[in-house]
Amino acid sequence: GVLQVTNPHPTKRTNSLWGTTRTVISNLVIGVTEGFSRVLEIEGTGYRAELKGKTLVMTLGFDHDVKYTVPKEIEVEVNQRPLKITLKGISKQRVGQIAAEIRALKKPEPYHGKGIRYQGEYIRRKAGKSGA
Repeated sequence: GVLQVTNPHPTKRTNSLWGTTRTVISNLVIGVTEGFSRVLEIEGTGYRAELKGKTLVMTLGFDHDVKYTVPKEIEVEVNQRPLKITLKGISKQRVGQIAAEIRALKKPEPYHGKGIRYQGEYIRRKAGKSGA
């Protein structure tokens, strides 16, 4: 029931690799037992998201709907009020990568804050033309 990672020849390079190995193994164990999740919030007038099978269809202010096909190992859940997308999976790296790809479709802009952001992410706001 115990997995132990040791560093037989401590040098600066092997110490960093030892820590990385320990963390990767820890994330594998946590992923299988509990799983990882990432929550994305969509903010903006007229912005919508819905799940059709394994395709996430989003209206993000473009002249067309944005379709994103979610991989089979990631579970997706869409809550309408407030508009949130929850991604769940066993791989921390994969869940984070998919969340980053979805966020990149419409990053939050600094003037009105519209776009897709991570839950709890702070967006620095800028004053517009009338902010002088």
